[in-house]
Amino acid sequence: MGNTQVRGQTAIEIPRARRVDIKLEVVDIPVSDVDRAKRFYGNLSCRLDADFAAGDQFRVVRFTPPGSPCSIIFGQGITSAVPGPAQGVYLLVSDIEAAGAELVDRGVDASELFHHAGKPLPSWAPGQHKVLIELVIPEHHTFTGQTVTCTAPRPAK
Repeated sequence: MGNTQVRGQTAIEIPRARRVDIKLEVVDIPVSDVDRAKRFYGNLSCRLDADFAAGDQFRVVRFTPPGSPCSIIFGQGITSAVPGPAQGVYLLVSDIEAAGAELVDRGVDASELFHHAGKPLPSWAPGQHKVLIELVIPEHHTFTGQTVTCTAPRPAK
């Protein structure tokens, strides 16, 4: 770290942090009925990565949706969050109509397709157009499926 002279003022140089890849690995979904949630996600063709228990007070189940690098976990004794509606989980699909039809065929309660008419959501970049569908799954969690027609530019490295 050093100082740089700028028009008669001293500017402080801030050391740059190393850039490392950071990937979201797991999202914890609190549920009250672990076996029901396991049947539900298994019916969605999610890959079962783990189901193990340690005694009567701990169990973790991990599923990964098809094509996703991020998994979901749920179980018993893995979070202090109480079971109940989770919101703000977004699923990205390449074809929202096909994905919506497939999920409905698999028993998911889904809304009609809609275009977001309100303020842009935090994940949106200017100029993006999204078609959305809301999915209600066990425990009344609401996941939003979305198709993106363009993506935000990535910052230069």
